[in-house]
Amino acid sequence: MDCRTGEGDAGVPLHKDDPKSVGGYRLADRLGSGGMGIVYLGRARSGREVAVKVVHAQYAEDKVFRARFRQEIESVRKVSGAFTAPVVDADSEAVRPWMATQYVPGPSLADRIRERGALRDGELRRLALGLVEALRDIHRAGVVHRDLKPANVLMAEDGPRVIDFGISRAAENHNTLTETGQMIGTPPFMSPEQFTDARTVGPASDVFSLGALLVFALTGRGPFDADSPYLTAFRVVHEAPVLNGVAQPLRAVLERCLAKEAAKRPGLDELARTFAEILPEPHPDDPATVTFRPVGQPAVEEAPVEAGPAATARPGRGWGRRTRSLVAAGTVGVLSLGFLAYLGFGPGFPGSSGTAGPSPSAASRWAAVPADWEPWQTTVYATASKGADKPLRKEGESTCVTHEDAVYCGGSGLLPVRLDGRTGRTVWRADLASNLSGTGRYDSVVLGVRDGAVLVQQIVYEESFNQSLAKVVALDAESGEQLWAREMNQIANAATLADDLLLTPVGRKLTARSPRTGAGRWTFTTPADHYCTYTTLGTALYAQCLASDTAENTRFLELNRTDGSVVRRLEAPYACGLLGTVGGRAACVAGGDGSELLEDTTFGEVLLLDPRSGTRTTTKLTRRYQGSVTMAAGTLWIAGTDGRVTAVSPLTGKQLWQTRTGVERSGRPTYDTRSRTLYLVSPSGRVAALDAHRGRLLWETGPRAERLSNSEGTKPEVLSYGGALVVTTPDGTVFSLDPAHPGTSG
Repeated sequence: MDCRTGEGDAGVPLHKDDPKSVGGYRLADRLGSGGMGIVYLGRARSGREVAVKVVHAQYAEDKVFRARFRQEIESVRKVSGAFTAPVVDADSEAVRPWMATQYVPGPSLADRIRERGALRDGELRRLALGLVEALRDIHRAGVVHRDLKPANVLMAEDGPRVIDFGISRAAENHNTLTETGQMIGTPPFMSPEQFTDARTVGPASDVFSLGALLVFALTGRGPFDADSPYLTAFRVVHEAPVLNGVAQPLRAVLERCLAKEAAKRPGLDELARTFAEILPEPHPDDPATVTFRPVGQPAVEEAPVEAGPAATARPGRGWGRRTRSLVAAGTVGVLSLGFLAYLGFGPGFPGSSGTAGPSPSAASRWAAVPADWEPWQTTVYATASKGADKPLRKEGESTCVTHEDAVYCGGSGLLPVRLDGRTGRTVWRADLASNLSGTGRYDSVVLGVRDGAVLVQQIVYEESFNQSLAKVVALDAESGEQLWAREMNQIANAATLADDLLLTPVGRKLTARSPRTGAGRWTFTTPADHYCTYTTLGTALYAQCLASDTAENTRFLELNRTDGSVVRRLEAPYACGLLGTVGGRAACVAGGDGSELLEDTTFGEVLLLDPRSGTRTTTKLTRRYQGSVTMAAGTLWIAGTDGRVTAVSPLTGKQLWQTRTGVERSGRPTYDTRSRTLYLVSPSGRVAALDAHRGRLLWETGPRAERLSNSEGTKPEVLSYGGALVVTTPDGTVFSLDPAHPGTSG
């Protein structure tokens, strides 16, 4: 049962159906609830405070669970040390079994990192030596903890306390309760043998977990972090740890702790001597522990939120913190033997040629942030000070654009909103569909801002969810009030903003309009039986048209920006996603799999089109790639769903570099010309910055999204806001950070 033993005064009042007392202990507050039970703050008749764990009623009748709970009590009773929380009372035969342990006021290590960032030298020394001492006491009692993680370490005033022996077991009984084909633990801090062969788990497994935990304490993220617990587990078993930000000689010690083979890991006595030698003594002015400010209701069954070096997550968001932590570290859960077989025998990932290192100074790479800007975080659903107070529905899948000092967002069920780019405050929400019927739906996409007008494509669906009415609407950027509206084709993303032209199709007729007034400038009729989209390459405007009854080719029609006449015609293979220009030629990826999309596509060649002569040349890549692709600075940047980022030359097809990050399922990378930096963000809000020339990982933050969206349609984005960044995730979370100091959060 993964529950915290204590957290100062951060408990919450008892629920009406909670017992008033258990085993003679009067219950005062809830400290939290886990998957297997509830933890209460209890008081003995003498006034002594204890943490009382009470099993959920549905498990009380489970004989196997009762046996496991009885084993937990026996295990913890064997351990008695200065750095563990002892059992003071228990009854495994009660109608609802319970156990009372010493109450330890203080935050967990997970909360300590979340609130104040990575540990300083003196704090790290106290933590490392205290944990070694605690594990020595645990192992002397013949017990293996098996779930050492930041949430199970309490930062008491007199040193750390190791708690929650819920999945520990006595070493002499290693065959009991383990023959069910299941294992339990927290993937980022579990040892390889816990995934591949639970029968071999021993004291060295806790040493592995100790190494992972100390990396987290020092850098704010674990050595095997990933947004998926399954991919995390794969990395634990097959891949080398990521130890960016860990300096020698500590790095060498932690590398040994994280060895895949248990026999190669150091023993606790050796670690005690080594840590005492290499970790700095606390400074006389350095307090034994920082003052902890309670953050409201604790999320007791959670693994830590990982973040970049010295990064902190926003306090005071209990539900959101719980969601981010589950996304970041993987929930404590059960993994099947089928998955374990995959881990044991599955293929490894290709190695990374990119090497991470310390980020350069802010002065050498990043521009100054705008005046009066501060890091902030909000959601597109926040109350607006003007217009419609609230969105129609919270359906997720939002996207945003930045312009001057504002951020404009739209999405499913979301009326367009303007956010203040300096503070994140919601300035206005357009009041466009307030009388929408109960079962209908409203979608909006912000195309961009021109001449003080915010251009929005909106579709209102009827109750039957048939498309009812599609419009392009212009809103005044300052007030959010409607300037004009025009009907258009009922196809998502049909309208296009091409520099100073707004292109709106109705049937086969395309009208180029003035963004501010909506007045038509010229019209263009699309080829019969073709579907066209529109894009700009440099100063040229192109219609990319696909025949509706064949997949043989794509027509590229260059249009005169003044009158809409066709300047020239080009042809390309059907599966061709237009990227940009390189060497004066238009480049598109030709996947050969029927996809013209640039998100999550598979391709093995690049088609280069000369717009003047119409000649075509093909660059064969050295291998096929899959991922979201963009092109900038004469380079293809490919973000794979597993977090790998690859740079490829579109002219030679050669791979320039490849780097592994913890940012999975990202959208197309964002390239910043000034700093020559490549940015990626995952749906969970984890952001990474890479040096675009060498592929070096500059920094990576922890997840920031309020919840993890399962949408495959809308991708997260990193947008530029002066010298700062604005990051959007599909769930509606929007936040802004300084790339020179990414660990500072709003």
